[in-house]
Amino acid sequence: MTAVTPIPKPTPRKTPPELDALRAEVEQVNFELLALLSRRGSLVTEIQRVKAREDIPTFLPDREQKMLADLVERNPGPFPSAAIRRLFHEIFRASVDLMERERDRVLKVSRSFRREDLVVQVGERAIGGAPVVIAGPCSVESEEQMDLVARALREHGIAFLRGGVFKPRSSPYSFQGLGARGLEILARTAHRHGLRTVTEVMDPRSVGIVAERADVLQIGSRNMHNYDLLREVGRTRKPILLKRGLSATIEEFLWSAEYIISEGNENIVLCERGIRTFENATRNTLDVSAVALLRQQSFLPVIVDVSHAAGRKDILAALARAGLAAGANGIMVEIHPCPASARSDSHQQLDFAEFAVFLDEVAPLLTARAGAASRPGRTPTEPA
Repeated sequence: MTAVTPIPKPTPRKTPPELDALRAEVEQVNFELLALLSRRGSLVTEIQRVKAREDIPTFLPDREQKMLADLVERNPGPFPSAAIRRLFHEIFRASVDLMERERDRVLKVSRSFRREDLVVQVGERAIGGAPVVIAGPCSVESEEQMDLVARALREHGIAFLRGGVFKPRSSPYSFQGLGARGLEILARTAHRHGLRTVTEVMDPRSVGIVAERADVLQIGSRNMHNYDLLREVGRTRKPILLKRGLSATIEEFLWSAEYIISEGNENIVLCERGIRTFENATRNTLDVSAVALLRQQSFLPVIVDVSHAAGRKDILAALARAGLAAGANGIMVEIHPCPASARSDSHQQLDFAEFAVFLDEVAPLLTARAGAASRPGRTPTEPA
């Protein structure tokens, strides 16, 4: 058997010191390029924040073409112009990706966009400073009913009258509201008693008529994801009360507000009205933590709808106190001259005597928060 002669391993060539030095210099240049790219990334992120604040588009093709042309013109070589274009095109594309991520992170409704709290003016009234109470029946049913409610509100010094005229109901056979006639009743009642009105709009086609007669347009929880409606109310410049969806995350809630503000309307009031959970002791579960988080993450005022959160009357004051303690700018509660005969949500509406007790029980928090709202030097993220 013939023996196999092993192949000798080649002797490694000794690297010339000059090559080692050049390679080390190239690596150093790589690190410097990386540092410069990181610096460029930080700069374009800052640029995007300014663009978001000034409503300037993220990507401007003409500017990219001009920068490429300038780079090619100043190219000293040895890389050809085509290579320079390809390299910087990739850098520009990565920069745009960074800016788009920053744009998505820094919403116009966020604290990053605006530091100070927003106060939404509703005529001579305001939501966003001292806490307010918004009260009224679930549904506008008659002129007499609304007149009684308005008188009760005036007796307690409450300026905001709520009432549904277009009612989104789970059953198509339930009372759907009086529509345009109810809107007229609501507007006439408020005018007689010097009140400001809050009512829901459900359809983009109804925004015009509701905006003409109501002071605050409410977007109900079922319509929080109705983007056509959100855009339409954003074009009105009217104050908008946006309710959180039944199963919406806080992020999704703020994105819905972003649809409104992106149309140029920043007069938005966020409303936590309870979310759907496994618990059945209440109609929904009031997410008190959402109040604190929304006040922290957004400059928009936040109110709490205790009636729809609880679906019952016996714990409304406790929920209102919790909401106010968490930083809410107001409370929404349903009242009715005779809840037992109400055409919708009779079990959660307070009669006038119960409403007076409710106000007495939340008065200490309302007073304390009103004092804090007027205190100089308060930071925007500190609950008023």
